[in-house]
Amino acid sequence: MTLLVEKEEGRMSIFSMPGVKKTYMKPRIIALIPAHNEEKSIRDCLAGLNDQLLPKGVDLDVYVIADNCTDRTEEKAIQAGEEFNLNLKVIVTEGNKLRKVGALNSGWKLLYGDLLDIYNTELTESQIVYKHSVKAVLGMDADSRLAPNCLKYLWEGLMSARNIGGVMAKYTMRMPKKKSQLSKSDVYYEEKIASGEYGGPMSRWWTHQQKQDMASWLLDLQYHGGSTYVLGGQATLFRPEALQEVVNNNKLDGPWQNDSDVEDMLLTWQLQKSGWKTLVSPKGRCFVDAMRSYHTFREQRNKWNSGTVELLTNKDLDVKTRHKGKIWRNQVKLFSDLLIRVMFIVLLAVALATDQYYWSWIWLTPIALASVLNIILALKTPMYRPIDVIMAGLLISPEMYLWVNLMTFGQVWLGKLSANKKDGWANQYAAESGKTRSKLTQGILLCLLLAAGGAYLCYNYRDFLTSATVQGAIEPYLMGGWVVLTYLTIIKSLMMVYQIWTLRGRHTA
Repeated sequence: MTLLVEKEEGRMSIFSMPGVKKTYMKPRIIALIPAHNEEKSIRDCLAGLNDQLLPKGVDLDVYVIADNCTDRTEEKAIQAGEEFNLNLKVIVTEGNKLRKVGALNSGWKLLYGDLLDIYNTELTESQIVYKHSVKAVLGMDADSRLAPNCLKYLWEGLMSARNIGGVMAKYTMRMPKKKSQLSKSDVYYEEKIASGEYGGPMSRWWTHQQKQDMASWLLDLQYHGGSTYVLGGQATLFRPEALQEVVNNNKLDGPWQNDSDVEDMLLTWQLQKSGWKTLVSPKGRCFVDAMRSYHTFREQRNKWNSGTVELLTNKDLDVKTRHKGKIWRNQVKLFSDLLIRVMFIVLLAVALATDQYYWSWIWLTPIALASVLNIILALKTPMYRPIDVIMAGLLISPEMYLWVNLMTFGQVWLGKLSANKKDGWANQYAAESGKTRSKLTQGILLCLLLAAGGAYLCYNYRDFLTSATVQGAIEPYLMGGWVVLTYLTIIKSLMMVYQIWTLRGRHTA
């Protein structure tokens, strides 16, 4: 990887600081923003930084890392820096094969020195003074936007105790505007659609499901003390000493590593291993983009989940988290969700085919609890819509969304048995850029064909399937299956009662 250009816009440069004493510089926060072909979003990201109320006596310096860009990201960043009068520098890289990790470490090395520099170049006196003036490092994505006062809340959280290594903002997915509001006769129609600001019903549906999922996760973290096992890369404020300790303890050339598809989670676990606390801010909010289609969502979750499983099972990484038990419980929960649904479908099909199905009102209990739970979650999700609450109460949206997550869960664990490791980042980029297509339609058609074939066979062989011989042979297994499913459902119902109890608190998502 080569660092090509360092372009300065604004009022300050770490290499030329006229009028500043060599022995002192105001404390500052630096923002590292990796941006790969983000010409459409970088201005909005920097506008969010311009909205921030900085702590008294603290400066903000912004570093946009234009990484392997083939668009106008660099130009747009410079224009926005001038427009908002930000202390902004653009770092341009080429040949970076480590994607976001390499881009972030490029910014880090510029400020803290490159340990792999064969010429052993030392920082100048001004650079050393500047490095000591940095009191916090903000890592954020180029398609994220901080809500007003977010940086102030993150700073207050980071400075509330000496052992806090990082504080993450609360993330809320931005809901796209209704595509139907646009007139197709608008001369800017295609440009507005391409901007990503507008979306159809399905993209809005996917956005809300992810927003509610994120709200549920954030509420759970806050209920259990605010400690988090992942400091999300969309917007987290780090203590520079904590990042430097990760570099030193793990003999790295930068805090971020490419050993995992979830580099932010790996860094968080390394911070915790070194004794630093990692928290979610109770007030600071950041607005982020959601995956707006089945295909892009699946590829993103495949990357996240496979990275999480790799951290849990790969002993060579030598990392640990105090939340390891919680993460394993989440994996067990997903497995139980999948097992319950598969068992129910199989048992119901066999019972109907052999005419041995008996309705019991007790099965309404978990359905009612799930409905109550999802209504509460929908109401606690920021900026919810009435239709979201209705769909949540009817369990239509939660069940569809859960099935997609269960398919991803199964795919990830089956992938552990495969000898070929997939590149999660590459697959997600390919999906987002439209280079790959979903096989959802083919999958649905296959399921419908199998269901229709099964129904046809059951109808034609109904006399045989409902005979006393077949019923007698099937009944012990069928009853045993229903008993197991009943116990599993009771356990799941108690878990939902507990989750409803935790949501009564004052915490907000």
